[in-house]
Amino acid sequence: MPSITIEITDTELLSMQYAAASPQDWADNAVTNRARIAGDEIVAALVAHCNKNEIAISTGRNAQIAQAFELSVVKTAEQRNAEAAANLPE
Repeated sequence: MPSITIEITDTELLSMQYAAASPQDWADNAVTNRARIAGDEIVAALVAHCNKNEIAISTGRNAQIAQAFELSVVKTAEQRNAEAAANLPE
């Protein structure tokens, strides 16, 4: 399973220990919940696209998210940022 690692200062850790009983659990929950929200947005975009274009929707959330990327219904934030930067006036 992929992992995301962050580094914080000792002061930031103390601050997080003040704010949360378990800073690790808080961080895990924040990332997991944001990923869930993004997944919901991706699936909604895929369903709209597939219904509009009469395309069969893959079965299961993981397959639907993969299908959305395969069909270019959605792009990564990095791709969107690169496209926006390329379209800036010089």
